[in-house]
Amino acid sequence: MIKIGVLGAGHLGKIHIRLLKEIADFQLMGFYDPDPEKADSVSNEFGIKAYSSISELIDDVDAVDIVTPTLNHYACAVQAIEKGKHFFVEKPLTNTVAEATELVKLVKESGLKAQVGHVERFNPAFIAAQQAAELKPMFIEAHRLSEFKPRGTDVSVILDLMIHDIDIVLSMVDADITFISASGVPVISDTVDIANARIEFANGCVANLTSSRVSMKIERKMRIFQKNAYITLDFNKKETVILNIRNLKDGEDTESFLVLDPGDGKPRKELTFVTPKMPEINAIKYELELFARSIIDDTKPAVDINDGFRSLKVAHQILEKIDSLLENAVI
Repeated sequence: MIKIGVLGAGHLGKIHIRLLKEIADFQLMGFYDPDPEKADSVSNEFGIKAYSSISELIDDVDAVDIVTPTLNHYACAVQAIEKGKHFFVEKPLTNTVAEATELVKLVKESGLKAQVGHVERFNPAFIAAQQAAELKPMFIEAHRLSEFKPRGTDVSVILDLMIHDIDIVLSMVDADITFISASGVPVISDTVDIANARIEFANGCVANLTSSRVSMKIERKMRIFQKNAYITLDFNKKETVILNIRNLKDGEDTESFLVLDPGDGKPRKELTFVTPKMPEINAIKYELELFARSIIDDTKPAVDINDGFRSLKVAHQILEKIDSLLENAVI
């Protein structure tokens, strides 16, 4: 059994604490949070130890679950590495590319397991799509919209929300990025609150990503277009719909109510809808379970530190494009 401790007992930290208590491979030793009132409350709520310092917690565990604000990810991870402890860190990996570069180096040298919490990889909608279709996207459209909440505004909407879709896109497209364009603006906070990015790949795939935390509604949708298929994912509702397209042979009958005739002697096309059954998965619990298995089985983490670094690097390239536009904007 792996002894684990949690750093950070905010909204997401409390979710991690609750789920870690349910995972057989983990023994939850306790948590650390710098807010004494919050620490007392969480300790009483979950019946676990509130450590008085990060160092004291790390000394007592085999692995650390870092669920602090993004600005603290790097310092917490370095302390874990220095004491030879595996770590799970919420997305984004760090606040800056320089910090992430150093962490990648330290993890490689240490041989420790480091997993990044890109939880949408384990969303039932995405897993169902992967199981039901071979994903080879050529155009991707994603919208990730939220109502404004002060939590998370220490970083831009790109690092807060869009990075989820960046990670999903990078996990599907096996090609180098050739061009990025982006625009965005701060609306309520001091960092960018709404943004759009276009990412072009060497294989011809294009991803168009929009994220907002000043919306009137919550939306987490992705549309994937590829040869002979159109796939829609709703990460919020956990729904997937796949439209398959195939050429009909001359004279072939079909029970499909959707048949297209392109004319000019070209084959008729049959359209069929598939709604895959959703796996019964709690995405956060599942990613933590996989983290445990990577330690026990000495295997590569499901979303390793290199995955987290790549997503963060792209996110910052988008931010640089937006910052450049804002600097030259006439207000």
